[in-house]
Amino acid sequence: MFVVSLNYKVPLEQVDAHIEDHIAWLKQAYAKGMFLASGRKIPRDGGVILAKGDRAALEDELTRDPFHQHDLADYHITEFDPVMVADGLEALKG
Repeated sequence: MFVVSLNYKVPLEQVDAHIEDHIAWLKQAYAKGMFLASGRKIPRDGGVILAKGDRAALEDELTRDPFHQHDLADYHITEFDPVMVADGLEALKG
């Protein structure tokens, strides 16, 4: 499992100019079964994606993000093994 942390490198106006394409990209990754959750950071200086699967496939998928293609954000990937989860989230366990 992976936590992807995005940090914006540009003003929000530039991010917002590509937000619709970014959301369309997110939906495609959800449809592939790769993404489990995503959302904005608070304060809004980036975002977070919870993903599963192969690291190389995830890294490849991130290159398709319009935020990456337009050099709007930096990405940091943290891999972890969820050995404990809350009731109802057992499917997240490695």
